[in-house]
Amino acid sequence: MLKQSLQHSLQQKLSPQQIQLMKLLQVPTTELEQRVKEELESNPALEEGTEEEEKIADNSDEIEQNEENTREDFDLSEYISDDETPSYKTNANNTSADEDEKSIPLSMGKSFHEVLMGQLGEQKLDENEKVIAEHLVGNFDDAGYLRRDLESICDDLVFYQNISTTVDQLNKLLVKIQKFDPAGVGARDLQECLLIQIKRKNHSNPSVVLAQELLEDCFNEITKKHYSKIIKRKEVSEGELKDAIAEILKLNPKPGNSMNETQRTAQTIIPDFMLTSQNDTLDLTLNGRNAPELKISREYSNLLKAYSANKKGANKSQKDAVLFVKQKLDAAKWFIDAIRQRQNTLLTTMQTIINYQKEYFHDGDETKLKPMILKDIADIVKMDISTISRVANSKYIQTHFGTFLLKSFFSESMQNDKGEEISTREIKKILQDTVNSENKKKPYTDEKLKDVLKEKGYLIARRTVAKYREQLQIPVGRLRKEI
Repeated sequence: MLKQSLQHSLQQKLSPQQIQLMKLLQVPTTELEQRVKEELESNPALEEGTEEEEKIADNSDEIEQNEENTREDFDLSEYISDDETPSYKTNANNTSADEDEKSIPLSMGKSFHEVLMGQLGEQKLDENEKVIAEHLVGNFDDAGYLRRDLESICDDLVFYQNISTTVDQLNKLLVKIQKFDPAGVGARDLQECLLIQIKRKNHSNPSVVLAQELLEDCFNEITKKHYSKIIKRKEVSEGELKDAIAEILKLNPKPGNSMNETQRTAQTIIPDFMLTSQNDTLDLTLNGRNAPELKISREYSNLLKAYSANKKGANKSQKDAVLFVKQKLDAAKWFIDAIRQRQNTLLTTMQTIINYQKEYFHDGDETKLKPMILKDIADIVKMDISTISRVANSKYIQTHFGTFLLKSFFSESMQNDKGEEISTREIKKILQDTVNSENKKKPYTDEKLKDVLKEKGYLIARRTVAKYREQLQIPVGRLRKEI
C-alpha cells in the first residue's frame, strides 16, 4: 500500500567556493602555480597584475538575462550565432564535486627493459634464439633479477610461443644476457648478482680476489656478519677482511633499480613558509609564490556594465553572452577570494604551530619538541581538523636550522620517569643519537637500547624500541656490526 508523508531533514553541503578553497589549501607551492596558470588560461575575466581589483556593482546578481549589447566595438554575432550553442553549455563533469584531480606525469627516456632489448639486438642470434632471449628479458623484475626457474620458462615458450627449448639452451642465453649492462642483470639471487659484478672487477687487486672467494664460499656468513667465523675459516687478517668487505659494499644489489633511478625526475623542494630569527624574535613570512597578484579584467567588468545599461531588444545569443560573462566574472572573484583565504589560513595555522613549539623553533633542538597533534592546533585556531591536515599536507618551512615538512612537527606523546609528557619524536632523536654513537664492533641490541633510554629517563618497552628503530630505518644490532 502506497503512502505519502512529509519529512524534514537537515543536510550540510559544501558550496563550490568552499570546495575550491579546500582543494587549494592542500596543494603545495609548485602545484599552486600550475593551478593559477590553468585558471588564467581558462577564465578570460581573470588577469595577472598589481593593479587593485575593480569593484563589480553589488547589484550584479539582479541583472536580468534580457540585457543588450550596444557597444559598437563588440559584435556578439562574431562569438555566438543563432545556430551555435555556447561551449560552456555542452561541458559535462562526470566527477564528484570534491574529487581530487590527479595529473599523470610523462617520463622521457628509455626504460630498463628497453635498454636490455637494445643490447639484445646487437647480439648474433637466430630467430628462435632472439624470441627466447626476449622472453627471458621480459621475465626480469624491476630490480634486474630473473625470479622464475628456467623449467617454468621452458613450459611458457611451448604453450605461448610454440617454441621447444631446453634448460641448457636457456642457461646459455642467460649467460650472454648477464654480460649486459648494468652489471648484475639476469641474476637469479643476490649471491649470483654480486658475483657477476665482482668478476668484472680488476683481479690484480687482492681485495677483489678475496671478495670473490668470500661471495662464493662464505655468503651466508657475510649476510649475517659473522666476521670472526670468516677470519678463522679463510685464515685472513681483520684488515684484509675489512678491505674485501669494502669491495663487496661497492656492488649494486639491485642493478635494475639503478637504471630506474636515472629515469626519475629530480624534485626540488620549494618551501611554502620562511622563518627567520633575529635577536630572539621569530619572523614568519609566506613564500611569495603563494601570493600571486590577480585582478578582475576591467574589460569584462565594463562589458557587463554596458549590457546592464541596455536591456531592450536582446536576442537569445546576447542573453547567453551576458550569462557567460557574468559566470566568468563570478568565477574570477571566487578564485581571487579563495587564494586570499588560503594565504590567511596558511599563515594563521603556521604561526600557531610556531607559537606552540616556540622553544624548538628558536634553536632547532628536537628534544624541545612538544607532543602535538592536529586537534591541538585545530582547537586554537577554531578550525576543523581536516583543514589543519590539508595545511600540513606536502608543505615545507624553511628555517634558520633547515627545511622541514610540516607533518614532521606533529607527534604523539609519552611520559618520562618524572611523569612529564614528551614527544615521541624526542625519543626517536635520542634513539638515533645512541645508535650513531655506539661501538660498531659491538652494536646495541634492542634490549640494551631500552636500558640506555631508561637511564636517560625514557621508560619504554623493548618492542616499542624495535618499532621506533624500524620507523627510523635502523637495522637490527647484528646487521649494524662493522669490523
